[in-house]
Amino acid sequence: MYDLLATWLPGVRDVRRSVAAACGLSAGDTVVELGCGTGSNLGYLSERVGDEGRVIGVDITPEVLALAADRTKDLENVSVVRGDATRPPLDTTEPDIDAVVATFLVGMLPDPAAAVSTWCDLVGPGGRIVLANATTTDHWSAPLLNRAFRAFVVCSTPPTTQVRYDGNLVAQLETRVSTAHERLHDESRATVDSRHAMGLVRLTGGIVGEPGG
Repeated sequence: MYDLLATWLPGVRDVRRSVAAACGLSAGDTVVELGCGTGSNLGYLSERVGDEGRVIGVDITPEVLALAADRTKDLENVSVVRGDATRPPLDTTEPDIDAVVATFLVGMLPDPAAAVSTWCDLVGPGGRIVLANATTTDHWSAPLLNRAFRAFVVCSTPPTTQVRYDGNLVAQLETRVSTAHERLHDESRATVDSRHAMGLVRLTGGIVGEPGG
């Protein structure tokens, strides 16, 4: 569903730019994108950290990760690695991680709040977490947009996945998104909390260890 969302949503390029900006990155920083998909965000992050910085893309699906590697093959500061976003394959040999990004991901995780807490531990105090996720909107054209969004979610979710959901697919997605963003608020000071793409994307960024956002 990640790549469908990343291409179907209106204004998605602006969302990617906003996500990269929300990380508050400087030249030389290290940023990890969990659930990087085919690497649509990696170039934007690469620009922010510069040649002396580092961008690490993580995804669990080999075929998708291969596309991300091909997309970023000319970016020397970008690498990709296979791994589970809930247990990032990063150890003490890695440089300090300044920021973690997850876009259109938490709605697919069974325990999104726990995942966000894990990511906060990964960056540590002063590190940044940025989440961007699709949800319904209260935009003036909400009736049409939300109807299309609901149809999209149902049609893009494999039947075997639908079986694992209890009740309405969109309601379950929104609950998971809300839970993840609320956990980030609990564990950080919010630096960004905004809506994009006609309200269909919620963007939240925070600095870990500074509660009270």
